[in-house]
This record gives sequence, structure tokens and C-alpha cells, in this order.
Amino acid sequence: MLENFDKHLKKNFPLLQTRPLLLAISGGLDSVVMLHLMRKYAKNCTIAHCNFQLREAASDLDALFVKNLGASMKIPVVSVNFDTEAYADEYKVSIQMAARKLRYDWFQKIKKERNIDFVLTGHHKEDALETFLINLSRGTGLDGLLGIPEVNESTVRPLLKFTREEIFDFAKKNNIGWREDRSNESIKYIRNKVRHKIVPLLKELNPSLLKSFGNTLENLQQSQLLIQDRIENIEKQVVTKVASGMLKIDVKKIQALKNPKAHLYELLKSYGFNSSKDLAQLLEAQAGKQLFSKTHRLLKNRAELLLIPIEELQESGIFFPQNSSKIKSPINLSLEDTSKTGAFHENTAYLDKKLLKGDLCVRKWKKGDYFYPIGMTGKKKVSKYFKDEKFSLFEKEKTWLLCNGDAIVWIIGKRLDERFKVSEKTTHILKISLKN
Repeated sequence: MLENFDKHLKKNFPLLQTRPLLLAISGGLDSVVMLHLMRKYAKNCTIAHCNFQLREAASDLDALFVKNLGASMKIPVVSVNFDTEAYADEYKVSIQMAARKLRYDWFQKIKKERNIDFVLTGHHKEDALETFLINLSRGTGLDGLLGIPEVNESTVRPLLKFTREEIFDFAKKNNIGWREDRSNESIKYIRNKVRHKIVPLLKELNPSLLKSFGNTLENLQQSQLLIQDRIENIEKQVVTKVASGMLKIDVKKIQALKNPKAHLYELLKSYGFNSSKDLAQLLEAQAGKQLFSKTHRLLKNRAELLLIPIEELQESGIFFPQNSSKIKSPINLSLEDTSKTGAFHENTAYLDKKLLKGDLCVRKWKKGDYFYPIGMTGKKKVSKYFKDEKFSLFEKEKTWLLCNGDAIVWIIGKRLDERFKVSEKTTHILKISLKN
């Protein structure tokens, strides 16, 4: 196995030999064998151990085993204790989901603190098969059938091509000790039930199950690459990038495709939208209908879908003095005194500084806001201005107002207020520019 492992890493993960690595070591067979293998290959390793405190004294003995293992190999060890049951109860998730969340969040924290490039875990081929079967039983798409990826951002699973039998034989031949987790024998957990009940039965039906599964995964991966190529081409045709991170998707062009539902799902799944049915219904919905993922909002707006990241809106506003030279948050503005106005540009406002009283403020619009649009004699509600300019809901929410006291001075990047414009009587001009 050592020779095959060495060839596998040199061919597929050559960077692991020289980059700083964090090895997730539980003390069990798989991760301990990974540690021994990587010790011969990599030059800069740190061991990470999580004590989930789920097996009383056994959990503490696992932690001690890993600590002693690191000391014997002269590899630094970092460890953490989690109250996993309390976390699961607080967030209403299973123990397995709680442990996963705690583990990977902590790995990323250590990775950042220690300037580590990759996190390695000891998943093997049977783990991938179990994940495949679990996802299949729950109902899934192609991504779910692909199971555990070999590389997921900065997480690498170098043993995924190897079987548990190969790993076990390597440990025995090299007199490698490990800790047994007795909870892996309990079939009250779905993964253990699949491992101890379903997989043995499938191996009876097909003794070459793991080889067949490997072939299936390879075929699925090739299919996924074809889909990715197709979606990249479609994206160029139907998606337009607009200001402030917003994407615009042409509904008519999507509907003209042979399978609009599948295309829209593939375009938007990376933004957290995982219901192809909901997405398909949005295509036919009236303007104003929205869908939400954890990170994004999707709005039906006439003949287009608008996609924008979810951000906290600053309703109270950010205050700053007139003599500021710039502000960078919540938007990037520069301020300077000048003796004359320049050419008109929507991202630049020239104001009569003597008409401004006290600090300026940048905030979002709210119900009842009004201003006096430059060039007009009367006032106008901001909501009416948005409607007349055909602003989408997203555009309204992304628009900032520059205020002085209760008065709106400038709908930033859009329209200045008549009351603060530069006139022949102006002696001090304040130039404010919106920077992208």
C-alpha cells in the first residue's frame, strides 16, 4: 500500500509534500494509518484531535493516545474538548451533525491561526460507498451520488481511493496500533446500519462491489464534467453581472431551453438553492416573488430573476463630519473641498457646503422619506421615485441615501436634492464622489 499511496499522492497531490498540513487524527485505524503514511511523505504536519466527550473515559483515553503518538513522532498536537451533546440540543441537530459542524469549524480556525494550507482526513472507499447509499436512500441528485469528494476547498482525503481492508493490512504488517471506537458497532446510527447491514449484503450479491462502485463513481464524475461544461456555456448566454454583486438571469432565455428546470437548478445550486421545484415555479411567478437560501435572495422581477447576497441593512445609518476626507463603510465615498464644479456624473455630487448643518449620514431609505429632486420645484417621496425609475426590490435595498439631519441630500449615485445644489451665490463647494 505504501508504494501505491506514494504514487497516488505524487500524481494527484504533489503540493502536500511541501505545504503545511493539519492531519485530523481521531486515534482510530483510518486516521492513524494516514498519519503514518503522511509522515513518510510530508515535511510539515500538525496533528489535530477532537474530544467530543461522548464515551466518557474512552474519549479521554483516545485523546491521550493521540497526544502520545504525536510525541513519539515529534509532530505537534493541538486538541480541543467539545460538549457535543449540549451543542446538538441547542441547535436541534443530531449528534453526528453536531460533531461534524464542531470538528470542521475548529479545523478551519486552527488552519487560519497556524497558516496551514490543507486539512487532511482519513476517509476511505467504504466511507464514500456508505455516503452514496445514505444519500440514495434519502433522495438526491448527481452531487449527492458522488458522495465524499477527494478535495473540497482546502480539505483533502488522500485515502479515498483505498479500501478499509488495504488500510487494515498495512497497519497489521507494520505493527501500527490504534484505538477502537465501540460506538461504531451500534446500529442505532444510520451510517453504522448501512455499514454493518446493507454493505455486507451487497457484497454477497456482488463480491466486486467496491470495484464496481469505483467504476460507477468515475462514470458519474465524467457526467458531472459534461454538465459543468454545458452550464458554463449557458451561463454566458443567460446571466449578466450588474452592480453591487447582483446577477441578472434572463427568464425568457431560460424558458427557451429544453429543460429550463434542470438548467436553472444547476446555475443556482452553488448559491444554496436546492429545490428545483421551487426554482421552476419562480420562473412562472408574478413579479415580486422571492426565494431565500442561507446566503442569497432570488427575486422574480418582470422578465428576469435577480440574485443578490444577503447582507445586513444599516437602517440607523453611519454618521461622519463634513470635513472627512473619505468613508469606506457602508459604501466608499471621498469628500473634498473645491472651488468649482466639474462635468456632470451620477457618481459625483457638488453641494453648497454652507447649506449643510452638522454631520452627514449615510443610511437606507425608509417609509415616508421624501426629497426635492434637482430641477423640480416640489417634493417627491423616495418610494415614488423608485417606482418611476422602475427599481426592483433589490435595487431599492442596495440604494444608499446621503442625509443632513432629517433632509435627504443625495440619493447616492442617482439624484441630487434641489435644496443643496451649487448656485451662483455658493462660495464653498463640497465634492462627494462614489468610488466603486
